[in-house]
Amino acid sequence: MPKVTLIGAGSVVFAKNLLSDCLSYPELSEGTYVLYDIDQERLRTAEKMAHQVAKAWNAKPTIVATTNPVEALEDADYAINMIQVGGYEPCTVTDFEIPKKYGLRQTIGDTLGIGGIFRALRTIPVMLEYADIMEEVCPDVTFLNYVNPMAMNTWAMLEATHINTIGLCHSVQSSYRHLCHAIGVNPDEVNYTCAGINHMAFYLTLEHNGEDLYPRIFEKVASREYYPDWDRVRLDMMLRIGYYITESSEHFSEYTPWHIKRDRPDLIEQYNIPLDEYPRRCINQNASWAKMAADLEAGKGFESLRRTSEYGSRIIHAMETGEPTVIHGNVLNYGLIDNLPEGCCVEVPCLIDKNGIQPMRVGELPPHLAAMNRTNINVQELTVRAALEECKTYVYHAAMLDPHTGAELSLDQIWALVDEMFEAHGDWIPLFKDDCECGYECDGDCDHDCHHG
Repeated sequence: MPKVTLIGAGSVVFAKNLLSDCLSYPELSEGTYVLYDIDQERLRTAEKMAHQVAKAWNAKPTIVATTNPVEALEDADYAINMIQVGGYEPCTVTDFEIPKKYGLRQTIGDTLGIGGIFRALRTIPVMLEYADIMEEVCPDVTFLNYVNPMAMNTWAMLEATHINTIGLCHSVQSSYRHLCHAIGVNPDEVNYTCAGINHMAFYLTLEHNGEDLYPRIFEKVASREYYPDWDRVRLDMMLRIGYYITESSEHFSEYTPWHIKRDRPDLIEQYNIPLDEYPRRCINQNASWAKMAADLEAGKGFESLRRTSEYGSRIIHAMETGEPTVIHGNVLNYGLIDNLPEGCCVEVPCLIDKNGIQPMRVGELPPHLAAMNRTNINVQELTVRAALEECKTYVYHAAMLDPHTGAELSLDQIWALVDEMFEAHGDWIPLFKDDCECGYECDGDCDHDCHHG
């Protein structure tokens, strides 16, 4: 039976789902599950939750809870990453409130843009610290990353470490389902091909019994017979580009220069864009934490557990049993998508079995879809380079090339915003080297020359 370590198990609801999924498989029901977190109070709640989940599935796992990362990871077969560095306060507040001073508004701020860039800069170093531990105590571990910004974090892990890593999201396997319901088709019977980058992958095909479903979907949406308020951005984009995008409208709206503009409140209304959505979710979750923790500890909410659509348990089950499964994961682009940069992080189908993670070649994306992906990959690459090479200059360039930021702010504003973000984050972002290999030399007199920290 495998040893599975949950890093950040204080994210109790998500940990509950992943643990429940694993224990739903008889072949995994007697494994060792280690709950690791730096928050002792949340860890205690997670441990009680884990025993409740095991009882509900009539499983007999070994459950360990620890605040010691070496103990948690020693001899682990799988490690599931679900950390959030900096939490809602202070870091998420910083990610939203300082850009707002410059007129730069965001919805989620965890994938791209200023929020995504700085979330990566404080998260990647922590993940690399765990990687150092894993390379010592469990070098053959399979690392399942659920932490955003998915592409940046996974790219950094795969490039800078020897740890076998895959990035996992839940958008591919769930986003298309409402479109199927809209045309009266059971989504469980639909075959699809999906590829691109995380949060901007595209359903290249949607088929049911050999029928292309896109014409019927287009008709419903174009006529506004089906046009729900919560998905106006993606549906409008689908009609313009011919393909449906995996991640939600509130996410996608901040990955482009088209939807959120400070002098165009009509666009916010037209597309029903929920500005500051992620902070609201955090506030609501924090407000409900005490009741949620009490319910979990009292055994409420375990009465009818079902396996979720998350990929984590499917990967572990397939690798342990050899029973193959296909999931969509985030891996480096070596021979997978021809018209995206080599070595960037892409989201593609992956075959999982005893041989491990085997990404599947997609070939070329339609050229306009690849072009859209590349606008985001530019930002991802520069942010990863900044983190791995400890080069502050690349952070300014990442912000400069971000589609939404560049459409809203001048270069002077972008530089000032990045400076203020660094100052506000303080110790949450490790110090950058005085010198880096970015090719720029700073004479100390020009504010806009190099900006080494």
